[in-house]
Amino acid sequence: MLQSSFSNKYIEAGVDEVGRGCLAGPVVAAAVILPPNYKNELLMDSKKLNKKTREKLRKTIEEEAISWAVAEASHTEIDEINILNASFLAMHRAIEQLEPEPELLLIDGNRFNPYKFVAYQCIVKGDNKFLSIAAASILAKTYRDDLMEKLAVEHPEYDWENNVGYPTKKHRAAIEQHGATPWHRMSFKLIKDKD
Repeated sequence: MLQSSFSNKYIEAGVDEVGRGCLAGPVVAAAVILPPNYKNELLMDSKKLNKKTREKLRKTIEEEAISWAVAEASHTEIDEINILNASFLAMHRAIEQLEPEPELLLIDGNRFNPYKFVAYQCIVKGDNKFLSIAAASILAKTYRDDLMEKLAVEHPEYDWENNVGYPTKKHRAAIEQHGATPWHRMSFKLIKDKD
């Protein structure tokens, strides 16, 4: 089972984002404060779970967490400030909604822009190590998947209900055939170069 905390001395929040590699839609981040010594054997990195389990865990996290928040940075913000900075922006927006304010942030990955004066720890593959980061990954993914499924109704050609904006062959072929939608990230390489 994943670890319940990095240190027992602080109010910790796990933070993760999803959608960094997508061609369309926002990047979404979540921040979660779990109770001390929290345990949940099913909770793990969202990428290792099927949709049904993620949805079940989403409800559990929302009910059992001390505090949680989901936030996004839009596709236009990604184009303006680049995907890395937009990821940090989404994370900051999620963190600022938490109550109580965390004293230590556990960030999934190897880079972060400090948030105010809150201490933080970057943890590579953190969603495989800490429950709070895994919980954040599940909230961010389920929120973003729901959003892309709704947008897929308006733009059925792009298969977003299945690829949620990632650069699959079908998605790239649709861009080539129909052009970009208002939801596409224009700073990204939407169509692969022909060899």
